[in-house]
Amino acid sequence: MQEKPLEIEKIEKVPGTTVLRLHGPLLLGNFFPLQTMVRSDASTLLIVDVSEMPYIDSAGIGCLVGAHVSRENSGRKLIIAGANERLLTSLKVTKVDQLFTLAPSVEQALANAGAQ
Repeated sequence: MQEKPLEIEKIEKVPGTTVLRLHGPLLLGNFFPLQTMVRSDASTLLIVDVSEMPYIDSAGIGCLVGAHVSRENSGRKLIIAGANERLLTSLKVTKVDQLFTLAPSVEQALANAGAQ
């Protein structure tokens, strides 16, 4: 199967918040640019919009877990927005779903973060 590219769109809607919108699958062969962007992001809140991510493999899940742990250890927050059923199932099967703060959309993630 030919590997589809991952495109990452960086959006800064609100001061102190970065949104990374992923277009395409998050896989072993393409997660390094996302990992680099997450590590270099200094915002208080990082929202990873996965609404246009059709699927993920175990390396992609590992990348998201690493991003969550890194941000939590530095007192910053990560929210995953727009996860489809396939992604939610993958997170549940690998037993990491409870690690993440999930929101149905970027707008809802921003609203939830503002309420905290």
